[in-house]
Amino acid sequence: MKRIKVSNNVIRRMPRYLRKLDELQEGGTSRVSSFELGQQLGLTPSQIRQDFSCFGEFGQQGYGYNVAALREQIAAILGMDRGFRAILIGVGNIGHALMDNFSFRACGVELAAAFDVKENLIGTEFKGVPILPMDKLEEYLKKNEVAIAVLAVPKEAALKVTEVLTENGVEAIWNFTNMELTEPNSPILVENVHFSDSLLALSYFVSERMDENAAKPAQE
Repeated sequence: MKRIKVSNNVIRRMPRYLRKLDELQEGGTSRVSSFELGQQLGLTPSQIRQDFSCFGEFGQQGYGYNVAALREQIAAILGMDRGFRAILIGVGNIGHALMDNFSFRACGVELAAAFDVKENLIGTEFKGVPILPMDKLEEYLKKNEVAIAVLAVPKEAALKVTEVLTENGVEAIWNFTNMELTEPNSPILVENVHFSDSLLALSYFVSERMDENAAKPAQE
């Protein structure tokens, strides 16, 4: 696969393409054009072709894309075929909700273990995932190759846990602590998730629309 330095915006669009291709496959569509994809995703055909060209040539002029083949290629681009192992740290409200409702396996990721300090959870399993004590985290990391850590600990514990993860070779953190963990010189990749961001962005657009409507002259 062709890999070059790709912009963050392109990478953020790839999961959108994947979801749409899954929908098309489920609906029995076997072939799709960049024009049709663009119409359904609110993107221009040229933008779609440009995004795909960052990774190679997937379609043919006038022929479009084979939905199943394109879906497989995008899944490979996103690393879904690599079997990354993940662990969850913090089985509180957010951590438990992720274990209960989010399909790691659908993203090609194996959630191998969870860690917590609560005695009533330690030694139990939830949906086949063992919950281990926090004081065994470093030992576990030394014995197991972990690519991704899902961090759902209280905010005050985030930095200390991040240090342990960084020192023990974890590649990336999916961060739900509501604390920015990204540092320019850190070797670990961090995806900071803030639930409020989407809601506040939506609130902005609602405000913008209401202000625009209020500014329109009243119809007689």
